[in-house]
Amino acid sequence: MLCAVYRSPKRADTYLYMAHPADFSLLPETLAKSFGQPQKVMVIALNDERKLARLSIAELKQHLEDPGFYLQLPPQPENLLKKELAK
Repeated sequence: MLCAVYRSPKRADTYLYMAHPADFSLLPETLAKSFGQPQKVMVIALNDERKLARLSIAELKQHLEDPGFYLQLPPQPENLLKKELAK
């Protein structure tokens, strides 16, 4: 299975994973508007040898089947105040 990865021009560090070739009609209208015009980053083969940073290949394949895409948002910044108060 091939997966296309797209970068959002409107949101920093936001990526959209879709089965290749991508069918953007699967995206909810609000997501498509807030994501902006997708900019292709790469196409990857989803096999057992590949490792992804934030989820497993099995999880990504499941997202690509239903709902048809995976939206990767940037990690939340560390809350330094909360960390300091915990000391």
